[in-house]
Amino acid sequence: MIKRVSFSNRGIEVVGNIHLPTDFDEGGAYPAVVLATPGSSVKEQIGAIYAERLSAKGFIALTFDPSYQGESGGEPRDLEDPAVRVEDIHCAVDHLATLSYVNDARIGLLGICAGGGYAIKAALTERRFKAVGTVVANDIGEAMRRLLPDARQTLLDVAAERTAQARGAAARRDPWIPDSLVEAEAAGITDPELLEAVTFYRESEYRHPNSTNRLLFVSYGALLGFDAFSLPELLTQPLQVIVGGRRGPTGQYEAGRRLFDLSPSRAKHFLEVEGAGHYDMYYKPEYVGPATARLAEFFSEHLAP
Repeated sequence: MIKRVSFSNRGIEVVGNIHLPTDFDEGGAYPAVVLATPGSSVKEQIGAIYAERLSAKGFIALTFDPSYQGESGGEPRDLEDPAVRVEDIHCAVDHLATLSYVNDARIGLLGICAGGGYAIKAALTERRFKAVGTVVANDIGEAMRRLLPDARQTLLDVAAERTAQARGAAARRDPWIPDSLVEAEAAGITDPELLEAVTFYRESEYRHPNSTNRLLFVSYGALLGFDAFSLPELLTQPLQVIVGGRRGPTGQYEAGRRLFDLSPSRAKHFLEVEGAGHYDMYYKPEYVGPATARLAEFFSEHLAP
Protein backbone atom coordinates (compact mmCIF):
# COMPACT_ATOMS: atom_id res chain seq x y z
CA MET A 1 0.00 0.00 0.00
CA ILE A 2 1.26 3.47 -0.90
CA LYS A 3 0.32 6.69 0.85
CA ARG A 4 0.93 9.99 -0.92
CA VAL A 5 2.40 12.68 1.34
CA SER A 6 3.95 16.10 1.11
CA PHE A 7 6.20 18.16 3.36
CA SER A 8 8.03 21.46 3.14
CA ASN A 9 11.64 22.31 2.43
CA ARG A 10 11.88 26.00 3.29
CA GLY A 11 8.62 26.82 1.55
CA ILE A 12 8.96 24.34 -1.31
CA GLU A 13 6.41 21.52 -1.34
CA VAL A 14 8.16 18.15 -1.58
CA VAL A 15 5.88 15.34 -2.75
CA GLY A 16 6.55 11.76 -1.72
CA ASN A 17 5.16 8.26 -1.46
CA ILE A 18 5.22 6.25 1.75
CA HIS A 19 5.31 2.52 1.09
CA LEU A 20 3.56 0.77 3.96
CA PRO A 21 4.21 -2.78 5.21
CA THR A 22 1.79 -5.49 4.12
CA ASP A 23 0.46 -5.93 7.65
CA PHE A 24 0.31 -2.18 8.33
CA ASP A 25 -1.62 -1.14 11.41
CA GLU A 26 -2.17 2.58 11.95
CA GLY A 27 -1.81 2.00 15.68
CA GLY A 28 1.64 0.44 15.34
CA ALA A 29 5.08 2.06 15.56
CA TYR A 30 7.30 0.89 12.71
CA PRO A 31 10.95 1.34 11.78
CA ALA A 32 11.33 3.61 8.76
CA VAL A 33 13.79 4.27 5.96
CA VAL A 34 14.18 7.48 3.94
CA LEU A 35 15.33 6.87 0.36
CA ALA A 36 17.47 9.35 -1.58
CA THR A 37 17.30 8.62 -5.30
CA PRO A 38 19.66 9.14 -8.28
CA GLY A 39 20.03 12.39 -10.16
CA SER A 40 17.21 12.89 -12.72
CA SER A 41 15.17 10.09 -11.13
CA VAL A 42 11.67 10.48 -9.71
CA LYS A 43 10.04 8.62 -6.83
CA GLU A 44 8.22 6.14 -9.08
CA GLN A 45 11.47 4.74 -10.49
CA ILE A 46 14.45 3.33 -8.55
CA GLY A 47 13.21 4.61 -5.22
CA ALA A 48 9.93 2.76 -5.66
CA ILE A 49 11.69 -0.50 -6.53
CA TYR A 50 13.72 -0.46 -3.32
CA ALA A 51 10.93 1.01 -1.19
CA GLU A 52 8.50 -1.72 -2.25
CA ARG A 53 10.95 -4.45 -1.26
CA LEU A 54 11.81 -2.82 2.07
CA SER A 55 8.16 -2.29 2.97
CA ALA A 56 7.57 -5.99 2.28
CA LYS A 57 10.20 -6.64 4.98
CA GLY A 58 8.24 -4.57 7.52
CA PHE A 59 9.68 -1.08 7.08
CA ILE A 60 7.95 2.21 6.39
CA ALA A 61 9.80 3.42 3.27
CA LEU A 62 9.61 7.05 2.11
CA THR A 63 10.71 8.03 -1.38
CA PHE A 64 10.15 11.52 -2.78
CA ASP A 65 10.76 13.81 -5.73
CA PRO A 66 13.59 16.27 -5.07
CA SER A 67 12.77 19.95 -4.84
CA TYR A 68 12.48 21.52 -8.31
CA GLN A 69 11.82 18.13 -9.91
CA GLY A 70 8.98 15.68 -10.55
CA GLU A 71 5.79 16.53 -8.68
CA SER A 72 7.63 18.62 -6.10
CA GLY A 73 7.51 22.39 -6.26
CA GLY A 74 10.21 24.98 -6.72
CA GLU A 75 11.49 27.24 -9.47
CA PRO A 76 13.51 27.10 -11.65
CA ARG A 77 12.54 23.64 -12.78
CA ASP A 78 15.16 20.91 -13.27
CA LEU A 79 17.59 22.45 -10.81
CA GLU A 80 19.99 19.93 -9.24
CA ASP A 81 21.48 21.64 -6.20
CA PRO A 82 23.32 19.34 -3.77
CA ALA A 83 22.62 21.61 -0.79
CA VAL A 84 18.89 21.49 -1.52
CA ARG A 85 18.97 17.74 -2.13
CA VAL A 86 20.60 17.26 1.27
CA GLU A 87 18.08 19.53 2.96
CA ASP A 88 15.26 17.55 1.31
CA ILE A 89 16.56 14.53 3.24
CA HIS A 90 16.57 16.42 6.54
CA CYS A 91 13.00 17.58 5.86
CA ALA A 92 11.95 14.02 5.02
CA VAL A 93 13.00 12.82 8.46
CA ASP A 94 11.24 15.84 9.97
CA HIS A 95 8.05 14.58 8.32
CA LEU A 96 8.49 10.99 9.46
CA ALA A 97 8.95 12.23 13.03
CA THR A 98 5.40 13.67 12.94
CA LEU A 99 3.76 10.35 12.02
CA SER A 100 2.31 8.38 14.92
CA TYR A 101 3.01 5.04 13.23
CA VAL A 102 6.74 5.74 12.82
CA ASN A 103 9.10 4.97 15.68
CA ASP A 104 11.34 8.03 15.47
CA ALA A 105 14.11 6.23 17.34
CA ARG A 106 14.28 3.67 14.51
CA ILE A 107 14.84 5.67 11.31
CA GLY A 108 17.41 4.73 8.68
CA LEU A 109 18.61 6.26 5.43
CA LEU A 110 19.28 4.65 2.04
CA GLY A 111 20.93 6.48 -0.85
CA ILE A 112 21.23 5.19 -4.40
CA CYS A 113 23.73 6.48 -7.00
CA ALA A 114 23.98 10.28 -6.60
CA GLY A 115 21.45 9.90 -3.80
CA GLY A 116 24.10 7.85 -2.02
CA GLY A 117 26.41 10.82 -1.91
CA TYR A 118 23.60 13.11 -0.81
CA ALA A 119 22.62 10.60 1.88
CA ILE A 120 26.16 10.50 3.25
CA LYS A 121 26.31 14.30 3.34
CA ALA A 122 23.01 14.44 5.22
CA ALA A 123 24.00 11.70 7.66
CA LEU A 124 27.14 13.55 8.75
CA THR A 125 25.05 15.92 10.86
CA GLU A 126 21.71 14.12 11.13
CA ARG A 127 21.76 11.89 14.16
CA ARG A 128 18.11 10.95 13.82
CA PHE A 129 19.38 8.51 11.19
CA LYS A 130 20.51 5.52 13.23
CA ALA A 131 21.88 3.54 10.26
CA VAL A 132 22.89 4.43 6.70
CA GLY A 133 22.94 2.28 3.56
CA THR A 134 24.11 3.01 0.04
CA VAL A 135 23.73 1.22 -3.30
CA VAL A 136 26.16 2.10 -6.13
CA ALA A 137 26.79 5.37 -4.28
CA ASN A 138 28.49 8.15 -6.16
CA ASP A 139 29.92 11.50 -5.21
CA ILE A 140 28.25 13.41 -8.03
CA GLY A 141 30.73 16.26 -7.68
CA GLU A 142 33.73 13.98 -8.16
CA ALA A 143 31.97 12.21 -11.03
CA MET A 144 31.23 15.48 -12.81
CA ARG A 145 34.78 16.72 -12.35
CA ARG A 146 36.08 13.44 -13.75
CA LEU A 147 33.65 12.90 -16.62
CA LEU A 148 33.13 16.38 -18.07
CA PRO A 149 35.54 17.14 -20.93
CA ASP A 150 36.70 20.37 -19.27
CA ALA A 151 35.26 21.24 -15.86
CA ARG A 152 36.97 24.63 -15.78
CA GLN A 153 35.43 25.60 -19.10
CA THR A 154 32.04 24.42 -17.86
CA LEU A 155 32.31 26.81 -14.92
CA LEU A 156 33.09 29.65 -17.33
CA ASP A 157 30.03 28.65 -19.33
CA VAL A 158 27.92 28.65 -16.16
CA ALA A 159 29.09 32.19 -15.40
CA ALA A 160 28.14 33.30 -18.92
CA GLU A 161 24.77 31.55 -18.62
CA ARG A 162 23.98 33.30 -15.34
CA THR A 163 24.84 36.66 -16.89
CA ALA A 164 22.66 35.93 -19.89
CA GLN A 165 19.73 34.95 -17.65
CA ALA A 166 20.19 38.09 -15.55
CA ARG A 167 19.78 40.03 -18.79
CA GLY A 168 16.56 38.22 -19.67
CA ALA A 169 17.65 35.16 -21.65
CA ALA A 170 15.70 31.92 -21.37
CA ALA A 171 17.23 29.31 -19.06
CA ARG A 172 19.33 26.61 -20.69
CA ARG A 173 18.39 22.99 -19.98
CA ASP A 174 20.51 20.12 -21.25
CA PRO A 175 19.69 16.39 -21.36
CA TRP A 176 21.23 14.30 -18.59
CA ILE A 177 21.51 11.48 -21.12
CA PRO A 178 20.34 11.05 -24.75
CA ASP A 179 16.56 10.89 -25.02
CA SER A 180 16.64 7.60 -26.92
CA LEU A 181 18.96 4.85 -28.11
CA VAL A 182 18.55 6.25 -31.62
CA GLU A 183 19.88 9.62 -30.44
CA ALA A 184 22.72 7.90 -28.61
CA GLU A 185 23.67 5.98 -31.74
CA ALA A 186 23.51 9.13 -33.84
CA ALA A 187 25.86 10.83 -31.39
CA GLY A 188 28.33 7.97 -31.71
CA ILE A 189 27.93 6.83 -28.11
CA THR A 190 29.26 3.31 -27.52
CA ASP A 191 29.81 3.28 -23.73
CA PRO A 192 27.75 0.28 -22.54
CA GLU A 193 26.89 1.85 -19.18
CA LEU A 194 25.56 5.03 -20.76
CA LEU A 195 23.51 2.95 -23.18
CA GLU A 196 22.16 0.98 -20.21
CA ALA A 197 21.13 4.27 -18.58
CA VAL A 198 19.32 5.36 -21.74
CA THR A 199 17.56 2.00 -21.94
CA PHE A 200 16.40 2.16 -18.32
CA TYR A 201 15.33 5.80 -18.13
CA ARG A 202 14.06 6.39 -21.66
CA GLU A 203 13.02 3.07 -23.22
CA SER A 204 12.02 0.61 -20.50
CA GLU A 205 8.83 0.12 -18.51
CA TYR A 206 10.43 2.35 -15.86
CA ARG A 207 10.32 5.45 -18.03
CA HIS A 208 8.11 8.00 -16.27
CA PRO A 209 6.55 11.22 -17.62
CA ASN A 210 7.64 13.19 -14.54
CA SER A 211 11.30 12.40 -15.25
CA THR A 212 12.15 15.15 -17.73
CA ASN A 213 15.76 14.08 -18.39
CA ARG A 214 16.70 17.75 -18.28
CA LEU A 215 19.31 19.46 -16.12
CA LEU A 216 19.20 23.21 -15.60
CA PHE A 217 22.64 24.16 -16.91
CA VAL A 218 23.55 26.48 -14.05
CA SER A 219 23.31 23.42 -11.76
CA TYR A 220 26.84 22.57 -12.84
CA GLY A 221 28.14 25.42 -10.70
CA ALA A 222 26.92 23.76 -7.51
CA LEU A 223 27.60 20.22 -8.69
CA LEU A 224 31.24 20.80 -9.60
CA GLY A 225 31.95 22.28 -6.17
CA PHE A 226 30.30 19.45 -4.25
CA ASP A 227 32.24 16.90 -2.19
CA ALA A 228 29.97 14.21 -0.79
CA PHE A 229 32.60 12.36 1.20
CA SER A 230 34.29 15.24 3.01
CA LEU A 231 34.40 15.26 6.83
CA PRO A 232 34.20 11.46 6.99
CA GLU A 233 35.07 11.53 10.69
CA LEU A 234 31.45 12.57 11.31
CA LEU A 235 30.03 9.46 9.64
CA THR A 236 29.80 7.34 12.77
CA GLN A 237 26.48 5.55 12.25
CA PRO A 238 26.41 1.89 11.21
CA LEU A 239 27.08 1.81 7.46
CA GLN A 240 26.17 -0.67 4.72
CA VAL A 241 27.88 -0.07 1.37
CA ILE A 242 26.63 -2.09 -1.62
CA VAL A 243 28.36 -2.01 -5.00
CA GLY A 244 28.02 -3.82 -8.27
CA GLY A 245 30.90 -6.17 -8.97
CA ARG A 246 31.25 -5.06 -12.60
CA ARG A 247 33.27 -1.88 -12.68
CA GLY A 248 32.63 0.84 -15.25
CA PRO A 249 32.87 4.56 -16.10
CA THR A 250 30.44 5.66 -13.37
CA GLY A 251 33.07 4.68 -10.81
CA GLN A 252 30.47 3.25 -8.43
CA TYR A 253 32.73 0.43 -7.23
CA GLU A 254 35.64 2.75 -6.53
CA ALA A 255 33.38 5.32 -4.84
CA GLY A 256 31.82 2.66 -2.63
CA ARG A 257 35.19 1.30 -1.61
CA ARG A 258 36.46 4.82 -0.85
CA LEU A 259 33.39 5.57 1.24
CA PHE A 260 33.79 2.33 3.17
CA ASP A 261 37.47 2.98 3.85
CA LEU A 262 36.86 6.58 4.95
CA SER A 263 34.07 5.79 7.41
CA PRO A 264 35.20 5.49 11.05
CA SER A 265 32.07 3.50 11.93
CA ARG A 266 32.66 0.48 14.11
CA ALA A 267 29.75 -1.28 12.41
CA LYS A 268 30.42 -1.01 8.70
CA HIS A 269 29.74 -3.62 6.06
CA PHE A 270 30.63 -3.99 2.37
CA LEU A 271 28.71 -6.10 -0.14
CA GLU A 272 29.79 -6.66 -3.73
CA VAL A 273 26.97 -8.01 -5.89
CA GLU A 274 28.85 -10.20 -8.31
CA GLY A 275 28.29 -9.55 -12.01
CA ALA A 276 26.16 -6.44 -11.55
CA GLY A 277 26.88 -3.15 -13.29
CA HIS A 278 25.75 0.25 -12.08
CA TYR A 279 22.34 0.27 -13.76
CA ASP A 280 21.74 -3.43 -13.17
CA MET A 281 21.51 -2.51 -9.48
CA TYR A 282 18.57 -0.21 -10.21
CA TYR A 283 16.00 -2.78 -11.24
CA LYS A 284 17.15 -6.27 -12.22
CA PRO A 285 15.69 -8.76 -9.72
CA GLU A 286 18.75 -11.01 -9.69
CA TYR A 287 20.81 -8.08 -8.36
CA VAL A 288 18.23 -5.99 -6.48
CA GLY A 289 17.16 -9.10 -4.59
CA PRO A 290 20.50 -9.73 -2.82
CA ALA A 291 20.93 -6.01 -2.19
CA THR A 292 17.54 -5.53 -0.55
CA ALA A 293 17.87 -8.76 1.42
CA ARG A 294 21.12 -7.48 2.89
CA LEU A 295 19.68 -4.01 3.51
CA ALA A 296 16.70 -5.49 5.35
CA GLU A 297 19.05 -7.53 7.52
CA PHE A 298 21.24 -4.48 8.16
CA PHE A 299 18.38 -2.16 9.05
CA SER A 300 16.68 -4.81 11.17
CA GLU A 301 19.84 -5.16 13.21
CA HIS A 302 20.64 -1.49 13.63
CA LEU A 303 17.09 -0.13 13.90
CA ALA A 304 16.18 -2.68 16.51
CA PRO A 305 13.93 -1.57 19.42
